[in-house]
Amino acid sequence: MKLVKSLTIGAALVAAALASPAMAEETPYTLGTVWEASRIDVLPGQGPDYIQYLATTWKRNMETLKAEGYVVSYRVLATNHRRGGEPDLILLIEFKDYQTVAQIEARRARMNELTGQTNRSAAAAAAERGKMREELGTTQYQELVLK
Repeated sequence: MKLVKSLTIGAALVAAALASPAMAEETPYTLGTVWEASRIDVLPGQGPDYIQYLATTWKRNMETLKAEGYVVSYRVLATNHRRGGEPDLILLIEFKDYQTVAQIEARRARMNELTGQTNRSAAAAAAERGKMREELGTTQYQELVLK
């Protein structure tokens, strides 16, 4: 929760700086969608199982979130010619805008409702996926749409 608040506050500061009145008149861009990029290291021997999870459960969840209007799009990118410390996969999720903590909680509650999960069972499922992959971190980016 502390990380989510920190990300939300940081995002708000960046957005405010980019959209300040003085810059708004002169910038050659408009602010676009927000992308969340999760870097994933698939553990040895777990590639087929993790890809199967992504192709079934994760994709189904993303499609549900898209249909509910929470997500604009999503992608799975594989790293070519990976070097030490780089992820095997990057999971990209595109949102219309930065989300508040309340919006994130509402999305989580709605997803739990749609999938018949609870926060506790969702956490247990995430722990189970920990046997297949290591999360190397998540970063948010905001698209700058050039005019």
